[in-house]
Amino acid sequence: MGSSSLPSFIQMPSTHSSFSEKLSTHLKKFQIGTPTRDTHFSWSCSSPPSCKALHKSVPLAASLAILLWSTPAHAGFMSGISGLESIPGPQLPQIDFLKQLNEENQKKYAENDARFKSSPLLKKLLEKSQLNKEKNRKEIENKYCIRGAEWGVGDCSAEGMSPEEREKFIAALKQKAGVE
Repeated sequence: MGSSSLPSFIQMPSTHSSFSEKLSTHLKKFQIGTPTRDTHFSWSCSSPPSCKALHKSVPLAASLAILLWSTPAHAGFMSGISGLESIPGPQLPQIDFLKQLNEENQKKYAENDARFKSSPLLKKLLEKSQLNKEKNRKEIENKYCIRGAEWGVGDCSAEGMSPEEREKFIAALKQKAGVE
């Protein structure tokens, strides 16, 4: 195996040492070249384990630099100019007929709203809704109180009671709630 079959970054010396020695010395010290326009950056590494770590950390560092490099967003040269909505339009001519029609409609709407709010049907429905709300709240409280007593947790817990007292307490809660 001659030096022509090796990659271009490994160059074999012309001395007469053994092939494995030549390869190991050159693997310990190899160069990485990155061509850019008119410049050539080269970097040499003396030990392969540190080279591997450096090979992994360079792209990470570049990614973090790009990610953390914050520049303000530019919306363009008109970003500070307000839109057309901020410019008041021309004053339109006032038509008396339309103005009177609008005022009459507003009066009718206000009268209808007042009459609806004072209607006995609406008052009855609001009272019914309030009663249902209170009833549902009490039912839910009773349900969770019974469950807490059975499980031995919460405000209605029967934890310190004997089994007979616990059964009487749970039965009283169920009777009060109307369960069973």
